Amino acid sequence: MTPIHDVIARIRWDREFGAARFVIGYHDRVAGREVRVALDRIHFVPGERFAFEAVEPDGMVHQVPFHRVRDVWRNDELIWHRDVPGE
Repeated sequence: MTPIHDVIARIRWDREFGAARFVIGYHDRVAGREVRVALDRIHFVPGERFAFEAVEPDGMVHQVPFHRVRDVWRNDELIWHRDVPGE
């Protein structure tokens, strides 16, 4: 499986591929469900390799570890998925 860091790097640096609408789905442990956030509501902190900041529709900012990312959609098509046993 392609690591999530590689998928994110391609979205950010491949102009042709990245010229689309992306949504990231991550597991929220508190809510016990997957949360979907548009890529334009995600902030990648320079030098931070383990997490990103997601601004949810209610304005709350959450630090999300990359290992909690479960899905990536490009123009409403699922392009990346991680199965996690037991969740």
